[in-house]
Amino acid sequence: MEPQATALLNDPMAVFAFLAGIVALVFWLSGLKRLRGFFEVVPPVIFVYFVPMLTTTAGITPKESPLYDWTVPYLLLFALLLLMVSVDLRSILKLGWMALFMVAAGTVGIIIGGPVSLLIFQNWLPADAWTGFAALSGSWIGGTANMMAIAESVGTSPDAMGPVIVVDTVVGYGWMGVLIALVGLQRRYDKRTRARTEAVEETNRRLEAMGRERRALTIRDAVVMIGLGMACAVAAAWAGGKFPAVGDPTIISSTTWAVLIVVTGGLILSFTPVRRLESVGASDLGYTALYLLLAGIGAQADLRAVLDTPMYLLAGAVWILIHVAVLLLAARLVRAPLFFVATGSMANIGGAVSAPVVAGVYHRSMAPVGLLMAVAGYILGIYGALTCAWLLGQVGG
Repeated sequence: MEPQATALLNDPMAVFAFLAGIVALVFWLSGLKRLRGFFEVVPPVIFVYFVPMLTTTAGITPKESPLYDWTVPYLLLFALLLLMVSVDLRSILKLGWMALFMVAAGTVGIIIGGPVSLLIFQNWLPADAWTGFAALSGSWIGGTANMMAIAESVGTSPDAMGPVIVVDTVVGYGWMGVLIALVGLQRRYDKRTRARTEAVEETNRRLEAMGRERRALTIRDAVVMIGLGMACAVAAAWAGGKFPAVGDPTIISSTTWAVLIVVTGGLILSFTPVRRLESVGASDLGYTALYLLLAGIGAQADLRAVLDTPMYLLAGAVWILIHVAVLLLAARLVRAPLFFVATGSMANIGGAVSAPVVAGVYHRSMAPVGLLMAVAGYILGIYGALTCAWLLGQVGG
């Protein structure tokens, strides 16, 4: 069904309120005890994207609106700044070289796998499929925030985003299920490969001093976070416009420069007292902005694009296989235990939500390791995904 020329809601504030209501409803439902099992299988993010797509197809929300022109650049930069400010680089460095090496190996596997998979399947995919693959590389090297950043950088159309969201969920969470199923082979794998399991024990000891305390949010905290986030977002957008575009097709646009400015600036601020904002939920506010942004992108998409997913799914599966092959080779070189293989993979593919789950399945007390490895993957994400995007542009651009 074609989206109607005139939607039921056209006023930008009415559209924003409607989309914000959808995001709120999805996350409220995900917290209900009777529905938690369902949302563990089908994550809320998939509904945040697809429900607005359905409302636009049904003629409730518009496919084009001045609202979308504002939310994409500014909410993205706002979210990225708060997420970067909350990073604890010192704790990540204390994880030990093997954990960081396996996260980096997983990132390299994604960077290599994307262009190879596209090269194999590009004859069966749309001409702009490389932009969707580029967005997916952002998700698989750091999460949804990086997906949005790369999608904006390379100009991924809303229609091209539909299939990759499906691939991200089906292939990504399917691989998570495989990793969980492999937990029973952990001892056998470690014994056969003569894995250095003492690295896991050492990391576990180092975690004892990494506890974080939360305190109640005050009006002062809220005002500082919103003011700092929006001021830096606008400043980064202005500064990004002063730099020239790089690449043919364009990989580093003015938006990319703005993203790099915010990410790098946020990391620098994470070494200052500004990082204390995480104790009152800076990253939570960042993710809230991110999901509002995702809802706006979903509202611009065409439902028919989702029907083009079969070849995308196959390409995604090949991509994951290449990623796994690189990880296993790296693990063999340094004799890493299966725990680091699984968690290093999920730190990239699943991010901060899934990596702690997989880590906890392999070693109950090691869930925090998964979280910190995911943060390490997130830091690598924007830079690694830009590299992958450039390679994808060379193959399919």
